Amino acid sequence: MNDTESCCDSKSDEDDVSRNDVQRFYSKAAISAQDNLCCPTEYNPVELSHIPKEVLEISYGCGSPVGKAGLQEGQTMVDLGSGGGIDCFIAAKHVGKTGHVYGIDMTEEMLSIARKNSEQVVKNLGYDNIKFKQGFLENIPIEDTCVDLVTSNCVINLSTKKNEVFKEIYRILKPGGHFLISDIISEVEVPEIMKNNKELWGECVSGALTLKDFLNHARDNLFKGLHIQKDYLWKEVEGIKFYSYTIEGCKFSSDEMSIDKNSFFAIYTGPFDSVFFDGTRFQLGETVEIDKETAEIISSYSYKDQFIITN
Repeated sequence: MNDTESCCDSKSDEDDVSRNDVQRFYSKAAISAQDNLCCPTEYNPVELSHIPKEVLEISYGCGSPVGKAGLQEGQTMVDLGSGGGIDCFIAAKHVGKTGHVYGIDMTEEMLSIARKNSEQVVKNLGYDNIKFKQGFLENIPIEDTCVDLVTSNCVINLSTKKNEVFKEIYRILKPGGHFLISDIISEVEVPEIMKNNKELWGECVSGALTLKDFLNHARDNLFKGLHIQKDYLWKEVEGIKFYSYTIEGCKFSSDEMSIDKNSFFAIYTGPFDSVFFDGTRFQLGETVEIDKETAEIISSYSYKDQFIITN
């Protein structure tokens, strides 16, 4: 699939206007750093040793999902709205020379900068496992079921078709794969007058979902084991508070898993007094009977150090 294939999909005029506004906004941000875009993201300096400093100047995000993802050697990751490429460059080191990292962005100016800096990153790493493609979140130029991890750093809010985005994420993930998304979440639904403000849309305000709506989009597209981390209050606009969240979800296919219910037991080990997981409450130190699918999920990714599982 070529780099521009997804740019030919037909959308409504309303979507095109919003998308063009965002493209212009981030084309400008690629040329000159914009301090008001999203939130400042602090990266572990160890993760940045192989990355040109110019990349940091145009890195707009509200979290650092890659460092929390538990990437392994040989895995494949896709970063949506990859911008200047920082999260892709960090991931490239984690997956090693047998892995693959794809950055997807619709803005040619951002892609040009990312590809240019990629040359230095490849030289510093000693191998080339990074590719940047032009495309949209709603039509990702990646084949079906071939990705271990999908990340996004403060970009989902920029789409006007968020359900299509989650549908695409599910399509490209392998069974057992997961997404880890950092994004802006609104405490209440954003009013229409703010949604029509192009400046606020580009600044990741107008398109922000409530947590309930975000999770509903994920659940409607069959994602399981949703794990929520509230990072910090970003800003307050027109009396509405906007927060940075990092949210994780897993893709599991019922066709490929035994529907052997009530075969496993889990003990939650902290750090909280209790947690809810797909409707089940786990009290600290108590044994809870679970099905195989839940056992598969909580023994994976960011949950694996929080539960003791037996069968």
